[in-house]
Amino acid sequence: MLKGLFKKKDKPESGGSDRGLLVFENTTAVIRAETVLKEQGWPIRVMGPPPEIRTGCDLVIEFPLIDELAVIRKLAEANIEPLQVVPVTSVLLEPVDLLQVKEMGQYLMVRAANMKITVDRDTGIIVNISGGGCPDVPYLAEQMVNKTLEGAPHPRDVGYTLCAYALQIAYERMVELCSA
Repeated sequence: MLKGLFKKKDKPESGGSDRGLLVFENTTAVIRAETVLKEQGWPIRVMGPPPEIRTGCDLVIEFPLIDELAVIRKLAEANIEPLQVVPVTSVLLEPVDLLQVKEMGQYLMVRAANMKITVDRDTGIIVNISGGGCPDVPYLAEQMVNKTLEGAPHPRDVGYTLCAYALQIAYERMVELCSA
């Protein structure tokens, strides 16, 4: 039922100092900044911070460093201030990809941060939601498990925590993989 498992995804090039990381105080600021920057069309990615710059928030935004002034200006207009802007100048400062995909027979699991979604490839039905430690994880699972990807609510529509945000990223990747 699910066609072509993997589809190439456009994302910023890795390597070199042409990329920078925006570090924020909390996840709410990251989510707001992501929305503002994507609306402007910047090629950004939300990633896990490298250990050397971790400040408590488990997310950073990777962006084209050449656009630093414009990005900072746009965020300031939206009253969003990053704690710091860090050029990616070495392997030690490489952000951590939040997404991991694992095939398990007829099942496909996508993990984003600590949240996981597992789908039966033959039916397209979500068989498991797990991970995280947020209070809305059981509710998210109740709303999504035993529904098809197309029939399940988006995690961002029924949850409000970092876990719901991470599950949304995993859900979007799963939809992409299963519709290729």
